[in-house]
Amino acid sequence: MTIARFIDWFTRLLPLWVIVSGIIAYLYPDLFVPLKSYMEPAFAFTMLGIGLVIDYDEFIPMFRRPQMVILGVVAQFAIMPTMGFLIAKFFHFSPHFTLALVLVGSVPGAMASNVITYLARADVAFSIALTSATTLCAPMLTPALTYLFTHVIVEIKLWPMFFSITTMVILPLVAGLILKKLFHQGIEKVEVLFPSLSTLFIAFICGLVVALNQEIIITTGPVLFCAVFLHNLLGLVLGYGAGIVYRFDEKRYRALCFQV
Repeated sequence: MTIARFIDWFTRLLPLWVIVSGIIAYLYPDLFVPLKSYMEPAFAFTMLGIGLVIDYDEFIPMFRRPQMVILGVVAQFAIMPTMGFLIAKFFHFSPHFTLALVLVGSVPGAMASNVITYLARADVAFSIALTSATTLCAPMLTPALTYLFTHVIVEIKLWPMFFSITTMVILPLVAGLILKKLFHQGIEKVEVLFPSLSTLFIAFICGLVVALNQEIIITTGPVLFCAVFLHNLLGLVLGYGAGIVYRFDEKRYRALCFQV
């Protein structure tokens, strides 16, 4: 097996590595917890890698057809909080858990969706545009949607979110694009490594999240676990369906699927 084929094989098994990392973190959380401070750098380095392998012209359609981004934002903020509320009602959850599901559905897309979109060979530029747009909309839409479904007021601060998305997504991505422009030939020789590194970072981040929340996971009942699983599954399916309804091309509606 050549190195390139091994790397491709390793990357395609991302779900397996995430599960393995989660199991190890659950059983031995002390292996992960001390590494908490490396979570944000892991995201930043992953976005840097994405910037090194994508091209400037992939962002041009976002500027020519900004309505694509608007439709994506509408899909995300319409589908996820609504599904969270309906699932909570179906399982007859307490107001506490109902608020949790609605709030999870009302927050913006995160950096992980950009990485998964990249690994799935979907439209990374579209995914990044959606992450940025939903983050900027969140200080208004997240409290409004949470109040609409649960009548609870939640304050979302704009500047911490803006700073986070800038330092972990925008700046590393721009740095990667610039480095690729300056050192194109050298980077082309090693860019095959970036998908496998992204896989490692995602598995590490998922494991770290499990380790940091081990005690909560232990006390979480199977019904709540099923509700969260269903929430994610419906988000993927309906996000994919929204892209088809919008008549996006395949790479773009796959990106919307992960983003939602």
